[in-house]
Amino acid sequence: MEQKIEIKETAIKRIGGYLHRVVPIADKSGEIISYALKPLMLEFKPRDIMQVVVGAALLAIPVSLTEEAWTLGELLPKLNIALIAMLSLLFISVFVYFNFYKVTLKGYVLEFVKRVIGTYLISLLIVSLILTLIQKCPWGIDNALAIKRIVIVAFPAAMGGTLSDTIK
Repeated sequence: MEQKIEIKETAIKRIGGYLHRVVPIADKSGEIISYALKPLMLEFKPRDIMQVVVGAALLAIPVSLTEEAWTLGELLPKLNIALIAMLSLLFISVFVYFNFYKVTLKGYVLEFVKRVIGTYLISLLIVSLILTLIQKCPWGIDNALAIKRIVIVAFPAAMGGTLSDTIK
């Protein structure tokens, strides 16, 4: 005889400092027999920041070393650079929404915004550090070119940072 397992209403609880979705599992009579825990990555914690740093660096390093990226910074108009920045933010937002907040955005909108903006800013900082170290950011001489190169290289770097943030 097959026993039907019924799942009642879930709750969000903090366990060990992290948020989890707690799903009570009840038997046929309605008596709770167990709980299923699913970690929720709704808060942007220091561990997440480090994952973004590593992921951003993984893609920023090889792209930063290509002459094509440096040349694009020289050739593309500012409008295109602004569109690349907006596209980066859009891709990060969509990915983060569907991987972390699709079910639980209500009550965590600020955390969603912090994760998206934080991921992009961290990517920009990592890229600017790398490009400055390899002397491809002409700070003080042509700041606009430096920023354009940073935004171009930050596009793939932000995607790498976003992807690595999904690791639990």
